[in-house]
Amino acid sequence: METIVIVIHVLVALAIIGLILLQRGKGAEAGASFGGGASQTVFGSEGSGNFFAKVTAILAFIFFATSFSLAIIAKNKTNITLDIGIPQETAEQPIVESEIPIVEPVETEADLPTVEPEPPTVPEPDSQ
Repeated sequence: METIVIVIHVLVALAIIGLILLQRGKGAEAGASFGGGASQTVFGSEGSGNFFAKVTAILAFIFFATSFSLAIIAKNKTNITLDIGIPQETAEQPIVESEIPIVEPVETEADLPTVEPEPPTVPEPDSQ
């Protein structure tokens, strides 16, 4: 079911992109892109504005419906959590101590090598 909705969603998105690219800009002639006057246009003398606008609106509605459907499908796949963010399966179980052992630090200050600082050398003044 989810795969079908995703395929429809992608195809509708591509169709919307194509329709938007086909629509004419403000003040442009519809027949100019097809090489004819207004009476020789592909979509009649009214132009393509109404046809493309209606198809784009229908595809936009389908796109929003598939987006909403995918959100519902994704929500149903997740675990139900309480308000505090703990999954419901673990909220009812008692909390037990961790089985992971706690490792104490092995090295102490006595185990670390010490480096004695060298005394600073004072340069002798140049005698001229």
